[in-house]
Amino acid sequence: MDHAATTPVDRQVIEEMLPYFDRKFGNPSSLHSFGRESKIALETARRRIAKALNASEEEIFFTSGGTESDNLALIGTALANRKKGKHIITTKIEHKAILSTCEFLKRQGFEVTYLDVDRHGLVNPGDVESAIRSDTVLVSVMHANNEIGTIEPVEEIGSLCSERGILFHTDAVQSFGKISIDVKKMNIDMLSASSHKIYGPKGVGCLYIRKGTKIEPLIHGGSQESGIRSGTENIASIVGFGKAAEISTKRMKEESERLARMRDALVKKVLEMPNSYLNGHSEKRLP
Repeated sequence: MDHAATTPVDRQVIEEMLPYFDRKFGNPSSLHSFGRESKIALETARRRIAKALNASEEEIFFTSGGTESDNLALIGTALANRKKGKHIITTKIEHKAILSTCEFLKRQGFEVTYLDVDRHGLVNPGDVESAIRSDTVLVSVMHANNEIGTIEPVEEIGSLCSERGILFHTDAVQSFGKISIDVKKMNIDMLSASSHKIYGPKGVGCLYIRKGTKIEPLIHGGSQESGIRSGTENIASIVGFGKAAEISTKRMKEESERLARMRDALVKKVLEMPNSYLNGHSEKRLP
């Protein structure tokens, strides 16, 4: 009942990961055959995740998880665009990885507007539009809430941000691999995703960054991940993440229908009890 918090690792994922702990141990930055072997595995995972988002491979950057991805998206773009402005818009229902990062940015001199949601947990795109100022550099609204499952109008918000030349980030940790995401259609500039929510290993995630988006790296060192996220890549876990993304994308339709049937049956029975109610939106919610 708690798979929104984490999931067990799928057996197919484990099997694909195993060789990269011992036999295929090369550093993907190395030029010899062991390194090239790992590099191929790294790029295969990148390709699988890009396909799940309708993104390009060079727009996927691996991180240690959703929290790092959120930090990189917010702090990285805030620092890179601080000459343009120091105003950020988000919501009061974001994950702590967003809210705590916004509090950090406030201490660095940035201003943050926190938007309310309605009784269903929905953000009103009109409220986003009203909050936009001439010095707004970033809007961050989660795709689906991690507590009540409400799916936010990300496409509408992305569209209005695009029209005004403002960067738009969405925390899609709870939605990636569960419902369809098209970063091009939804006008998303940056998107955070995590492996362990979709039957992949913990400690690995990614940040989608639209080509051309200005972002300041938070971790400095070698040139890994095109210089956006230095440090030798966690190949075994990245391989697992890629496999989990491939499986969840293929199974998405049938799995969503299966889960929705169980969800609706449970909700229907619980609502027969006195003084019970559904917390969240009745239709715009995760399966």
